[in-house]
Amino acid sequence: MEQDVRDLHAVSTERDSAIARATLRAVSSRLIPCLFILYVVSFLDRVNVGFAALEMNSDLGLSPAVYGFGAGVFFIGYALFEIPSNLILARTGARIRIARIMITWGLIAEARGHPHF
Repeated sequence: MEQDVRDLHAVSTERDSAIARATLRAVSSRLIPCLFILYVVSFLDRVNVGFAALEMNSDLGLSPAVYGFGAGVFFIGYALFEIPSNLILARTGARIRIARIMITWGLIAEARGHPHF
């Protein structure tokens, strides 16, 4: 009887390990590319802020402190709009939420690159 329990436990452990590996592989293949794209868009967004400071500070007569404050105020908007987004997460799911954030973030970063609209 005790040997049967050990055998059952060994089979269960092997099956759980195989399921865990398959789950990790599936999550990695679906999530890592999205996270990489998010990282690249985030990097481009941060770079745009630096490039804008090079020309805009001298053109508008802004000090670096004033420009830094303005850029900081812009990022407060990210936090304010992402709080409701996290509340909606339970209703829509992670796939839709990550896609929405990627698309919105990319559009905003692109729009910030074209200041003469």
